[in-house]
Amino acid sequence: MMKNRHTILTMLVLLGMVTFLDRINISVAGSSIMHDLHLSASQWGWVQSAFILSYGLMQIPMGAFGDRHGHRKVLTLIVMWWSLFTCFTGMAGGLASLIAIRFLFGIGEAGSSPCSTGVISRWFPKEEVGKAQGYVWAASRMGGALTPFVVIPVMAWMGWRSAFYLLGVLGMVWAAVWYFCYRDRPVATGDSPAPTTATSSDEASSATKTKDTSAKVSIPWHKILHSSQFWIICAMYFFYAFGSWFFFSWFPTFMELGRGFDKSELTYAVAVPFVMSMIGNISGGYLTDRLSSRYGVSIGRKALGSTSLAVSAVCMFLAAFIPGKMAVFVFLSLCFGIFDLMLPSAWALCIDIGKQHAGTISGAMNTAGNIGGFFCGIIFGILVESSGNYNLPLYMIAVMLLISAVLFTFIKPNKPIV
Repeated sequence: MMKNRHTILTMLVLLGMVTFLDRINISVAGSSIMHDLHLSASQWGWVQSAFILSYGLMQIPMGAFGDRHGHRKVLTLIVMWWSLFTCFTGMAGGLASLIAIRFLFGIGEAGSSPCSTGVISRWFPKEEVGKAQGYVWAASRMGGALTPFVVIPVMAWMGWRSAFYLLGVLGMVWAAVWYFCYRDRPVATGDSPAPTTATSSDEASSATKTKDTSAKVSIPWHKILHSSQFWIICAMYFFYAFGSWFFFSWFPTFMELGRGFDKSELTYAVAVPFVMSMIGNISGGYLTDRLSSRYGVSIGRKALGSTSLAVSAVCMFLAAFIPGKMAVFVFLSLCFGIFDLMLPSAWALCIDIGKQHAGTISGAMNTAGNIGGFFCGIIFGILVESSGNYNLPLYMIAVMLLISAVLFTFIKPNKPIV
């Protein structure tokens, strides 16, 4: 049984890796699937966005579901669900079936991030939530970096369909371990802190003595929806995710068909930017906690987040403007690493202002982000098909990242919503 927060963090790190292995595999296999199923660029954009649509729409319900019913059962259920549809992706026979399967796949994956945030909010003290978020998001990027090294050899050996079967089974193994080992409340050990959502010593004491209680929490939707901070956070993440979803959907296809990388080069061309993102997440987690402790959360969250987004917008612009394979590789690697410096800050903000409703707030934020990702996937494909130019959408993404940087400056992390 998991008896301390470090073991739980290890499981969340593994979940982050599994989540992105299952998510990015279709992007790495994109050109092969498009060829085999006779899909155009705009049709492929709809396949990518079918996942993003359901993933975005289900963020709030899944976050609230985890907060209300406990993350042991909810995480087990959703990981099993999306693992099954990962396997089903390998059985797709055409555009319609692929869109339907990816839509249903996204419903399960929607709960991963908000439920992980809910677990962190209950098991980690406030001064460590940024680092914990940093490790979880870094692990997701590591999953993205590992994907080409897993998928491309399997594709070469047994075809693209087998890669989906393999990764689907991996997720089922994680779900089984989580269900049998995790409990929804910290046990009474010296290593386990009281849940960070406790508001009094009596509440904290009660929580640490309860081994597997999932006290239902009502969600104050009226206060949440009438908070300007809530809407600013959602808008900020919408524009950020419009840019980040390029890396999760079109990036491998862009590098292969837009800049001429072949399959052998694609492994490092995809992996290195994801490694940079991993480094950015870990560094951002430590930086946001350190700066918040020394200078306050306004500096620790806002200054770091806004600056990172602004610099990444410049890198995205240069990646589009300067021709050549090496230039785009360098600038997109820097862009991915720099804008993910802000990611732990954004998710820690949900704990700062959401308190015991952190899963719900983070789910709403991620919903807004995935609406942005949905439009990115579709518009990218339409622009490429209509213009024949893979660089044109990158200018649009640079503008989106700059807008996100400006919005980040208006967030007030020291003013809780509830």
